[in-house]
Amino acid sequence: MSEKTREICTIVSQESIGAGIYSMWIQTDKIAVDAKPGQFVSLYTNDKSKILPRPISLCEIDKANKRLHLVYRVTGPGTGTDEFSKLKAGDTIPVLGPLGNGFPVEKAQGKNVFLMGGGIGVPPILELAKQMKCEKKQIVAGYRDCHTFLREEFETAGTLYIATEDGSVGTKGNVMDAIRENDLNADIIYACGPTPMLRALKSYAEENGIECYLSLEERMACGIGACLACVCKSKEKDHHSNVNNKRICKDGPVFLSTEVEL
Repeated sequence: MSEKTREICTIVSQESIGAGIYSMWIQTDKIAVDAKPGQFVSLYTNDKSKILPRPISLCEIDKANKRLHLVYRVTGPGTGTDEFSKLKAGDTIPVLGPLGNGFPVEKAQGKNVFLMGGGIGVPPILELAKQMKCEKKQIVAGYRDCHTFLREEFETAGTLYIATEDGSVGTKGNVMDAIRENDLNADIIYACGPTPMLRALKSYAEENGIECYLSLEERMACGIGACLACVCKSKEKDHHSNVNNKRICKDGPVFLSTEVEL
């Protein structure tokens, strides 16, 4: 795990890229240099009544310019993410990171790979796709409708397959439907998305004997291990509490599918 740093970062740019979805680039000093695909950062609000930070996954990492690309969804009016969406270029924000364990990119070497994202779990897959060296890179992204944010970026990073709930783009249905419709197969899976999607992928991977890494970040709250809202059931006992639990923000957010119960 990378050494975490707390910095005051500057907003480089921000724009809306979908309904309630925002794309933000931030300038860091050290965080971007140490960051890896699958990790996240915690952003602090200026509202003193909101003590805990908001965890946001890393979409892209520009180590050369020490910048991070964050894509996030506003969760409601008056929330921390609502405050972040109002920030403009030149504004500053306290950031802690990089946090969590990232994806084991090296395990894809020489293999046919599924890189799978659903909803706001799509952005973390982009940097993974850009860095991955493998035999066959198959990106499967699931969206609600025709607002397929980051589509162009994914198309330059690998072979992209899209599923939409309303059938407006690509396969009608979810990422599992896209796999079946396009007759895709893989030796290893990397995925991030809502729990029902990850549960289906876990079953698919284990039934077919496929190594599978899941990012459970959807269930994170504070991102720093304080609130315990992100605890998930694990196969093995936690060495601190001696119960079958893992904190997603501390022990994850990426887990081997056989390590956790969903």
